[in-house]
Amino acid sequence: MAESEAETPSTPVEFESKYFEYNGIRLPPFCRGKMEEIADFPVRENDIWIVTYPKSGTSLLQEIVYLVSQGADPDEIGLMNIDEQLPVLEYPQPGLDIIKELTSPRLIKSHLPYQFLPTDLHNGESKVIYMARNPKDLVVSYYQFHRSLRTMSYRGTFQEFCRRFMNDKLGYGSWFDHVQEFWDHHMDSNVLFLKYEDMHKDLGTMVEQLVRFLGVSYDKAQLESTVEHCHQLIDQCCNAEALPIGRGRVGLWKDIFTVSMNDKFDLVYKQRMGKSDLIFDFSF
Repeated sequence: MAESEAETPSTPVEFESKYFEYNGIRLPPFCRGKMEEIADFPVRENDIWIVTYPKSGTSLLQEIVYLVSQGADPDEIGLMNIDEQLPVLEYPQPGLDIIKELTSPRLIKSHLPYQFLPTDLHNGESKVIYMARNPKDLVVSYYQFHRSLRTMSYRGTFQEFCRRFMNDKLGYGSWFDHVQEFWDHHMDSNVLFLKYEDMHKDLGTMVEQLVRFLGVSYDKAQLESTVEHCHQLIDQCCNAEALPIGRGRVGLWKDIFTVSMNDKFDLVYKQRMGKSDLIFDFSF
């Protein structure tokens, strides 16, 4: 497979960064040299994988999945570093060799497109939970994330960042292709496709979906208690993310999109997703 390095076009007000380009898709530079090893990564039947495009609610989802799958004490979760319990497959730390040796059942995250995930996952070897978020809220959150990272040093405007997003010029490639590729597999028996907005709109149903998908045995009282704890996690997460612009809430894009930007975004969205039966809530 072809590997190349693509330098992001930059101006004095835009960040300069070199993306790793693999099969025409831009990936973070730390993915360089490990894509074939990732494809061959040995998957176990009792693995649980969480896959998202960046800023799709990964942190919140991982806490809920950990709570549901492990039967964990919610109070204990608040004291834990969940990120250490759920490593990201492609990140430099802890690395593929360490993840391979983790004891079962492993919980593993990734932001990689479906096509770049381990081949065993394509063959239905373990459970994959995918969460998608409406792209308008996502791009606002992704912009704030880039602004906060010293390594990215993004100093461009939101309009410029949004244009990059619409033109597939950010790390992990096209959001449109990323979500559609997983949506094409949402009926696979080992895939559960979730939407970030549904977590806010009907958390009880989402928790029930997770319980069934993961094969966890919960009675009615346990289920109600778990849903209540998940509500608390969402409240805590969204309150923590409320600085500076409430990144966790649905419809935050309305605070930053201009009418012109929204019209352009809607046009691109219709061009890219118009034939898809995947529908998102952009506000409540």
